[in-house]
Amino acid sequence: MFYEPRNGHGLPHDPFKAILAPRPIGWISTVDRDGRPNLAPYSFFNAVHSNPPMLMFTSESMKHSAANAIATGEFVFNLSTRPLFDAMNISSGDHPAGANEFEAAGLAMAPSKLVQAPRVAASPASLECRVVSSNQLQDVDGKPLQGWIIIGQVVGVHISEDYIRDGRFDTAAAQPLARCGYRDYATVTELFEALRPTDGGGFAPGQKDR
Repeated sequence: MFYEPRNGHGLPHDPFKAILAPRPIGWISTVDRDGRPNLAPYSFFNAVHSNPPMLMFTSESMKHSAANAIATGEFVFNLSTRPLFDAMNISSGDHPAGANEFEAAGLAMAPSKLVQAPRVAASPASLECRVVSSNQLQDVDGKPLQGWIIIGQVVGVHISEDYIRDGRFDTAAAQPLARCGYRDYATVTELFEALRPTDGGGFAPGQKDR
């Protein structure tokens, strides 16, 4: 089949998010101008640069996380994992402004080192970020959309020692969650390695992942 999104897809459900899957879940913690913590997951999320490390999340309306990140210039990404699924799901609820999703989800907060937003203490890894760009999205005709993209530079990295194996972060052991289409999710439980033609004999000790 072929369709132009502006004319509709003719299916019972929009396939767009199911095609672009799996997508990492950006479990974003922030504080508002009054220092009140907020926590919410975003499925439009990914890394955008490696040196310096940068990541982005997109909010399809000016939700609390986006507003807080723009207002304070800071946020934290917390790795969402299979054991933390229920808490992550609770934090996605329609909570009022000022509500503490950490408390609603039964999650302990941990202090960050370089930003004000707290971390999810139980998360295997968290990335402290400072906002470098925030923009309202536009369509091809230049029409403003109710969507904002926030790009942050990673200024601090927290990793639980339990997930460092042979000098690498053990992704499969952490069981990261990913968002698929509809109400579907996936969990990373198995990896395979494949070297690139330019890798030669593989990664040398201390060599960065290219």
